[in-house]
Amino acid sequence: MYSGMGGGMNMNNMGAMMKKVQKFQAQMKLMQDELKKKTIEVTAGGGAVKVVINGDKVIEKLIIDKAAVDPEDVEMLQDLVMAAVNESIKKVDDMTTGEMQKLTAGLGLPPGLI
Repeated sequence: MYSGMGGGMNMNNMGAMMKKVQKFQAQMKLMQDELKKKTIEVTAGGGAVKVVINGDKVIEKLIIDKAAVDPEDVEMLQDLVMAAVNESIKKVDDMTTGEMQKLTAGLGLPPGLI
């Protein structure tokens, strides 16, 4: 007799799986809300440029030391700002990945799936 579910999954298993999915979704939402509140500070050029970014990848502060402002070398300042911003985004991504790995550790999913 064909069950229509393929693989023989019964309604109890399906219900249990749906509860796990709902619990995971709630935990993920909570984690995302918590990450948005966290900030990361990154400097470049020995502290000449400082970026403070939150877990939602919104830059909250950009501080540039007056000594880094040289009208004759604007390119250096641009490079320092880009380096600090790019590193801050990478650190937010790393923080998010780490938190996701903690959240999904017990699910038995292959790495990188979520």
